[in-house]
Amino acid sequence: MDLSWTGFMGSIPPQLGNLSNLVYLDLSNYYYKEKALFTENVDWLSSLSKLEYLDLRGRNLSRSFNFFHILQTLPSLMHLHLSRCTLPLYNQPSLLNSSSLLTLDLSYNLFKGSIPDGIRNLTLLENLDLSGNSFSSSIPDWFYGSFRHLTYLDLSYNNLQGTISDALGNMTSLVTLHLSGNQFDGPIPTSFGNLCNLREIYFSNLKLNQTVNEILEILAPCISHGLTTLQVQNSQLSGNLTNKLGDFKNVVRLDFIGNKIGGDLPRSLAKLLSLRSLELSENQFSGNPFESLGSLSKLSKLYIDHNRFQGVVKEDHFANLTRLESFHASGNNLTLKVGPSWHPTFQLYDLDMSSWQLGPNFPSWIHSQNKLHSISMSNTGISDSIPSWFWKTFSQAEYLNLSYNHIHGELWTTLTNPISINVVDLSANNLNGKLPSLSNVVGSLDLSNNLFSKSMADFLCQNQDKPMGLGFLYLASNNLSGEIPDCWMHWPDLVEVNLQSNNFVGNLPSSMGSLAELQSLHIRNNSLSGPFPTILKKTTKLIFLDLGENKFSGRIPSWIGESASNMKVLILRSNQFFGHIPTTICDMRRLQILDLAQNNLSGNIPTCFNRLNVMTLTNKSSNPRIYCEPANNTFLDSPVSVVSVLLWLKGRGDEYRSILGLVTSIDLSNNQLVGEIPREITDLNGLTYLNLSHNQLIGHIPGSIGNMQSLLSIDFSRNQLCGEIPLTISNLSLLSMLDLSYNNLRGKIPTGTQLQTFDASNFIGNDLCGPPLAINCSSNNGIDSYDANGKGSDRHGVEWFFVSMTFGFVVGFWMVIGPLLICRSWRYAYFHFFDHVWFKLQSFFF
Repeated sequence: MDLSWTGFMGSIPPQLGNLSNLVYLDLSNYYYKEKALFTENVDWLSSLSKLEYLDLRGRNLSRSFNFFHILQTLPSLMHLHLSRCTLPLYNQPSLLNSSSLLTLDLSYNLFKGSIPDGIRNLTLLENLDLSGNSFSSSIPDWFYGSFRHLTYLDLSYNNLQGTISDALGNMTSLVTLHLSGNQFDGPIPTSFGNLCNLREIYFSNLKLNQTVNEILEILAPCISHGLTTLQVQNSQLSGNLTNKLGDFKNVVRLDFIGNKIGGDLPRSLAKLLSLRSLELSENQFSGNPFESLGSLSKLSKLYIDHNRFQGVVKEDHFANLTRLESFHASGNNLTLKVGPSWHPTFQLYDLDMSSWQLGPNFPSWIHSQNKLHSISMSNTGISDSIPSWFWKTFSQAEYLNLSYNHIHGELWTTLTNPISINVVDLSANNLNGKLPSLSNVVGSLDLSNNLFSKSMADFLCQNQDKPMGLGFLYLASNNLSGEIPDCWMHWPDLVEVNLQSNNFVGNLPSSMGSLAELQSLHIRNNSLSGPFPTILKKTTKLIFLDLGENKFSGRIPSWIGESASNMKVLILRSNQFFGHIPTTICDMRRLQILDLAQNNLSGNIPTCFNRLNVMTLTNKSSNPRIYCEPANNTFLDSPVSVVSVLLWLKGRGDEYRSILGLVTSIDLSNNQLVGEIPREITDLNGLTYLNLSHNQLIGHIPGSIGNMQSLLSIDFSRNQLCGEIPLTISNLSLLSMLDLSYNNLRGKIPTGTQLQTFDASNFIGNDLCGPPLAINCSSNNGIDSYDANGKGSDRHGVEWFFVSMTFGFVVGFWMVIGPLLICRSWRYAYFHFFDHVWFKLQSFFF
């Protein structure tokens, strides 16, 4: 009975136990766990005494606490598949003791610790799959000698430690070996060469630290004649491929992606006449690869992208590659020189020739490749218009990337029907005129950095009879103008909208509030005005909002923290907002970037910033990118949904994309903020950039600033801060920028690993001394002197000039004025004397 992939849900019926003659039972499927078949009582299995094959992959067995005990009652069981079954963690397979079991699949059940001892009794095993669990020890010694008949072994994607043991060479029956995705380090042992029956080897994502030629030398004597698959991706291989590669004449798949292998491809590569898949991407190969690849007539998949290949590729180089279907060769310095009438002998399904020199004319040979589903010809020197046949020929394609060329013309004139390609990237060209019409199957459209200048209304409001399926819309850096049209209700699946760097005026239209799936909105650098857009109160899924460099005014609303609690990036810089910073911003617990610079904000800095949880974490997310997940996951790959943004860090604006998820920043500069820097801000241990410059802040720099160990940049310049620079600031070992200029700070600049390397201009406009300033902290200059440890001297900062002046005033007062107050006769004589002098002067002058 085979009921696999039928979509049945609910409880597995126990009546299956009545099928007492059943030999083969397959109930497998990989649906979501909450929809999977499950069973709480597996007693019915014990009635199937003749069962030889049982496949429950993807089924929920978390409530079947006696499952492995029931398996002991199946004497004929030979093949057991339990991948992704959510088995109870304490129900380890140590209870298995079947003398007839040939296949055991326990992959992706998240077993922890070491490989269980219980399976060592399964001496007849031929196929063992323990992949995708959480084993964290080394492979136990008993493992290598327990399975004399094992032909298939998969231990991939666990957390197994240590080196690959020499004892692996004793498992001479192995045909397929998967060890990828573990923590093994060190080289492949020479005993590996004893495994003469090996046909498939998967050693990706390890730490072999070995030359590729050493591996070939180990495999060549006994294994090379039968090996069909060798996959060693991202395993720190180095060196050059040698002619030893020619010994592997029966290899079908060769994969060395993501290593440090260099040099020219060896001529012996031409001997691999059985080769169907060759993947050498992301290495350091050089030369012209097609001088060695031209004779591989069975090759269907060729990935050589992101190397150092260079040279001219001609028609003859492709003459024998008649079966080529997937060709990735981007990121090299190659030039294709073919005649205008060239028709390739192959039919491609997948093409990526980005960074080749294909222009200046639009390549006419691609017209013959009418089976293409993915086309990438970015940065290829094309200075032509897109021919009208292109859109008809590739109307069924799923992905198109012609960005960073010099393609010109009015796009809409070449279209006989609306664009129907799933993902379209025509950014960074010279296209102009009207925006094109789309069908509702288009998931992503990127027309940014072009010359489109007509009204956006025709594009946005053209289809009002049915909703559009567009999820990502990029129209940045064009010449679009006027008000943003009010037709967004027809685009309900939009996840990211980028309209920045155009000439839009007015405020956001009310229909934008209907974008319930919107996660990212970029409208920076326009001429939009009015109060903070209230329609954003309805877009509760926003994680990225950039309203910077516009003319918005009024107060930042208090509801922003409630409606946008999932916000990661909030940029309102260079507008005309005034009033206090609302404390509800502190409710954005996931906020990573807060930029309110260059407004008219006043009042104190909120003391609640320490509630911004992400900024308190020193260990950033393992994923350095910020993604927008499409509402419909079926049409879009995640790389096109990576958020990018212009950030002003360290005094300059840079585009952040690939590492945006690692950046944490607060920029409140160029406002009218007053009061002291709140001590609570120093609780943000994960903050990397802090800019409070050009405000009216007073008081001391918090002494606990040294706790902010992740800080890369601090700018407190042009405020009214006073007191000494805290000694703890020297604890900030990652600091690469510090600007404290033009405040009222005084004393010695603390000594530290970085502070003395900063430019002196970062400390001027204060009463400071010591390196990097040329002012010496001595007693002659009126500035406190400090010892080598940054502590004050015995004078404790006393200014003796002012002390002596005060003492002289007191003494003079009591010596001259005091007697006059005490003795009446002296007072009479004193004032009589001045009256007499005044009388004489009047007589003299008048």
